[in-house]
Amino acid sequence: MAMIPTLFSVSYAGQWGQATLSVVDFIRKAKALGYSAVEIGGKRPHLSPLDYPDDASLEPIRRAARECGIEIATIAAYTDFTAGRESPEVPQVEIQVAYVRELARIARGLGAKIVRVFSGYSREAATIGADWGRCMTALRAAADEAEKFGVVLGLQNHHDVGVSVEGYEELLSDVGHPNLKAMLDPWSVALQGGDLYESANRMAPRMVQTTLADYVRIERFAYEPALVNYRRLEPPLVRAVPLGEGFIDLAAFFAGLREGGFTGYVAYEMCSPLRGGGSMENLDRAASKSLDVIRRLIGGA
Repeated sequence: MAMIPTLFSVSYAGQWGQATLSVVDFIRKAKALGYSAVEIGGKRPHLSPLDYPDDASLEPIRRAARECGIEIATIAAYTDFTAGRESPEVPQVEIQVAYVRELARIARGLGAKIVRVFSGYSREAATIGADWGRCMTALRAAADEAEKFGVVLGLQNHHDVGVSVEGYEELLSDVGHPNLKAMLDPWSVALQGGDLYESANRMAPRMVQTTLADYVRIERFAYEPALVNYRRLEPPLVRAVPLGEGFIDLAAFFAGLREGGFTGYVAYEMCSPLRGGGSMENLDRAASKSLDVIRRLIGGA
């Protein structure tokens, strides 16, 4: 298996005011733009288990993928396994694992190989130990459920628990489940100031997918009238731009992936406000330009 350019449906989900497509129309859009695979968000307006309760309900999506020659690679779960500290009587982990199980059922019905999950948010030092343990328990249970459907569980380095490369590697090892794989993304590492080549090379053997985005930094300041001056605010704002127009060193990341032996899906996402706005024309322009960049990166250029 080579690296496969993939488009993530969150890019056309309307969640930041951008243009919205149905799942079927998104698959057709991916084909028109030249992508060979898609990742589909496991919530409305795309693939909520509430809207696809059985195998028969998935047929229009399967048909569109067949007609377009598009592979459905990944179904993206939206999890936060540390949610609900204020209401411990609610079985938040069980509820979310059941949600992941339903997405694994949908993934099998669509021929997808992966269900993507996040760990959990954890901003307070006092809760990090309990949060870490809760994520370990949830990830093991979710990996078990995905395995029953012949689907891999992929952990994306997005939420606070295990978000650093060192923490990410430690969390994966602590969970220690053979059906839990890595989905290391360069944008998270770059925003933390990490070494993209080293991180990719280190994690490549454990990876099934990476997801790309690019950003420009916009410095922030607050005016101090008494000083007739400005005070710098941290961290800076970042704004999404097409791949290759931001500060993320994707060439270094892909050099590490290649040398580490990664083969799998390379997804592009527009998952925050995009420079130029959310019109269909601007989204298409960014997705098309980013595909060109992905092809060059895969080829080693």
